[in-house]
Amino acid sequence: MQNHSPKTYTLLIISISSPLLLGVYEDDILIDRFSSDKKTSDILLPLVIEILDRYNISKIIYTRGPGSYMAIKLTYIMLKTIELIRDIRCYGCSGFALNGAKPIKAIGNLYFIKEKETIITKKYEQLVDASFALPKSIQDLEIDEESIPEYILPAV
Repeated sequence: MQNHSPKTYTLLIISISSPLLLGVYEDDILIDRFSSDKKTSDILLPLVIEILDRYNISKIIYTRGPGSYMAIKLTYIMLKTIELIRDIRCYGCSGFALNGAKPIKAIGNLYFIKEKETIITKKYEQLVDASFALPKSIQDLEIDEESIPEYILPAV
C-alpha cells in the first residue's frame, strides 16, 4: 500500500513595490498568480488567507528587501505570525533576484542598486522601470535561510 501524502506548495510574495505579486508554486513551477494595486496593508492578509485556504502551503518566500520599508515590515510580521500559528516556514530572498537586478525604488529619485555584493543608493533624474515579475520556476531562485528584513537606509 502506497502512502500518498497531500501535495505541498510554495508561496512567493513580492511586496516591496506595486503591484503586489503572489505566486503559488508546485514542484517549483508557477501554477497560480495573484496581484493587486491596493496598499499592502489592506490586501496582503486577505490574499494570503485565500491562498492558505486553497493550497497546502508548506513554505513561504518573500522579498525581504530592499524596497518599501512599510511593506517589508508588514509582510515580515504577518509571515512570522503565520510561521508560529500554522508552522509554515518563512524564507527571504533579495528583490534584485526578481527584477533582473535592476534598480529598486527607495525614496524620491533615489534607487537601491547592487554593486557586486554591496547595496547602495544612487540618484536617477529619470524614472527607472524596475518592474518585478513572478518567475515561471523558483528552482534557481537564491533563497536566504534568513527571513529577517534587509533594511538598507538611504542617506537623506
